Formats: sequence, C-alpha cells, structure tokens
Amino acid sequence: MPEPGLEPPRRRRPPPPPVRDEPVTDIIPAQTAPPPAEPSPEEPEADGFFAEDDQYAEYDDYDEYADDEYEDYDEDAYDDEPEPPRKKKRGKRAIGWVAALVVIVLLAGGAYYGFNKIFGYEDFEGAGDGDVLFQVDDGDSTSAIGAKLATAGVVASGKAFVKAGEDNPKLARIQHGFYVMKSHMSGSSAVDRITTPASRVGQLEIRPYTQFDDITQPDGKVTPGVFTLMAKASCAQINGKSTCITADDLRKAVDAADLKTLGVPDWAIEPANKADRKDRRLEGLIAPGLYDIRPGANAQEILGQLVKSSTEAIQNAGLSAQSTGPEATPYQTLIIASIIEREAVKADFGKLSRVIYNRLAINMRLQMDSTVNYPLDRPTLATSDEDRNRPGPYNTYKNTGLPLTPISVPSADAIQAAVHPTAGDWVYFVKCEKNGLSCFGVSFDDHKANVKLAQQRGVF
Repeated sequence: MPEPGLEPPRRRRPPPPPVRDEPVTDIIPAQTAPPPAEPSPEEPEADGFFAEDDQYAEYDDYDEYADDEYEDYDEDAYDDEPEPPRKKKRGKRAIGWVAALVVIVLLAGGAYYGFNKIFGYEDFEGAGDGDVLFQVDDGDSTSAIGAKLATAGVVASGKAFVKAGEDNPKLARIQHGFYVMKSHMSGSSAVDRITTPASRVGQLEIRPYTQFDDITQPDGKVTPGVFTLMAKASCAQINGKSTCITADDLRKAVDAADLKTLGVPDWAIEPANKADRKDRRLEGLIAPGLYDIRPGANAQEILGQLVKSSTEAIQNAGLSAQSTGPEATPYQTLIIASIIEREAVKADFGKLSRVIYNRLAINMRLQMDSTVNYPLDRPTLATSDEDRNRPGPYNTYKNTGLPLTPISVPSADAIQAAVHPTAGDWVYFVKCEKNGLSCFGVSFDDHKANVKLAQQRGVF
C-alpha cells in the first residue's frame, strides 16, 4: 500500500520527440492514446505480411500492476498528452519481401528442374553440322545408344533421341558397328540418320570359300577377295576427307608384318612363313564372319584386329594345338579344312575329309582342281590339261601331299570335318548330282561307275 498522502507511482509513456523544422517523410502522425479499459476502434492494422503483430508489445508488462491498486489513478490527466510517433519498419519489410522472392524463385526453380528431370529433356534443332564417327557396341539398348550420342555431342540429351525413336521400329534393329553422324543434331534427325543404311560404315563380311586375292569368274565378273573386302570396309568420308586404304596397302602390310605381332597362333607362324609369297601368309587364318572396321585405322591395325578375332574363332571351331585331324598338325588340319570348303557342299564335308586323309595315308596325289585353280585366281571348276601340268606348289596333280598354305577361308563346319572326318574307306569322289552332292567310291571301278552316273544326270 502507498504511504498516506502520496500518489501512487504512474507508469508514464515516453515523451514525444522534439519537433523538427523540416518535414520528416518516414513519420506517421501520432494518434490519441485509447483508454486502457477498452480497445480503440481505430487501432492500426498490421503493417504488411511480415510486420510485427503489436507495435506496443513493449508495454505488455503494464498489466502487471493490478487495477485495484490504482483505483485512484486519474486516466483523464494525460488524455491530451500526444502519443509517441511510430516508425515504419521499412528495413524489415524490404528484407521480408526479398526473402519471399528468394523462396519463390527457389521453389519455382526446383519445380522446373524436377519437372524437366522427370518429364522434360534438352534437344538441339536441325540436322547438325560437323561429322562424328560413332560406334554402337554389341548389346547396346536404345537408351544406351542415346546416352552415348549425348556424350559424343551428337544430341543434346539421351531422352531427345529415345523420345524421337519411340515410334520407329527400325531403331530396335540397329546393329553394332560404326556410323557417321553429325554433331548437334535434333533427336529426330539423329534417329533418321542412324537408321539410314548409308550412315553405317566399316562393315566387313567375310564368307567361307573366299580367298585373299580376287577371283575372276568365267563370265568376266570379279568376286572380291579378302584384300578387296578389307579395303572397301575401310572407306568413309569424315568431314570431306576419305579414310580409304587400298588393297595394295593391305597386301604390303601382310608382306612386311611380323606374324606373332599380328596375333597369328604360335602353331601357324613357322609353316605360314614358308608360303611361296609373303602376302599369302594369312590365307586361311581369317575366319568368316562380320567385322566392324574403324574408318581411319591403318592397314596394320585392321589386319591385327581381324587376325586376333579370327584366332579366337578358329579355336572356338575346334582347332588348336591339342585338337587336330588324324596324324596332322594344326596347320595341316587348317589346309585340309580349306580344301574341303572349296571342293564339297556341307552335307559331304565329313566324307571328303576322309578321302583326303585316306589319300595322304597311302601317299596318293590329292588331284584337287581347287588347289590348281587357287594361284590362277579362278573358281573351283574343272581344269584343263595345261592347268594340271603347270608346275607349282599348289598343283596337287603333280605333287603329293598338301599345298603350302590353305587356299580359302574355311567355315567352322569345314574345320570340324577336318578334325573329325567321317569313318570310311573312300578314296575317290565325283560330283554326281546337280545340287552339288558327290558320289564316293573305294575302288577305281567304283569311281568310273560314279562318273558315268554323273554324265547321265547331266552334271557334266
């Protein structure tokens, strides 16, 4: 309780600031203070989204003085006292709006990034500019191809390529190999180009029966040999420049090559080096199949790629240092396989293999037209007396034993027949049916009868 005769202490509002002569632009005129008992109907609204809830929050502790302690307090004594001016919270308000904008931008950016991450993609426009040599590997999916194209700068994103190719069934049939593309292509342009056959380069197909040198047919047409096929596969135009290597370049590379460095099997190096011509040393050592030749590779690189792949293929076909024909070396077995390929159809491979082994066993000349025609670059046809009397290491009418090298590219079936000949006593054979099948005989009389049968059937 206050002492008698003394007024209770009054909590006074702070005095107004001194009056300034010049106008103050950031001051709001003071309003008359409302009676404490009831709220003022003209209480100012919150000043903006980020303004303080109560500008007089600093006076909230006013209520700690109980009303009954100051019932003698004269509220009217200060009714005319001006209210202190209120400053606008401009600094806080500006910071609040900047923060709000930053949040909105971040949210919008995140939403855009998320949308594009899930649904959108980048894409170039047009058909592109400079040439790009692009490789599709075996087993690549459309998505994998798209990702590689994006990495190579061909398309802006893998999705651009995948989306453009969704309705193109040709895209699912794209094979491994090299393709000439353009940089900065739209997804649709990239799909159109890679599915166009002309865009694929470096494709080399070597078939069984083929030899390294070209063969001239009776009608004058030329069947390309391995040298010509490799030269053709090396060709492409990259930014206006040719990558072609000639057959002569490849021939010279074989002539000068170290066979071991090229990847020739150890069992073939010594006998192959005994060939009558150095450029024939790889005959029979290139396996049939599809190869991808990188345009721009030199002759040595191309040969090395083919030889190493072929060495593996020949071994997979069943020929190795531990797996050979009866009493034959691996290289001799390969020579026999090449003769089988040129002389017979597949159904007769096993029997013809046995004929060769039986003749070798009794030291009988092989007398194969295919070996005579090999150095003459002719197909396997009947030979003339002049041809059969021509001397040389491939004339099996004049020489006993096997020729110096294989005479063609043998298939896996021919290799298997050479390793595992069919059991039998045949020594003679002759084509006796128009479909290429042969008749086999044990004696010479059998052979004469088969020849007469072939003549009756109009085979020759």
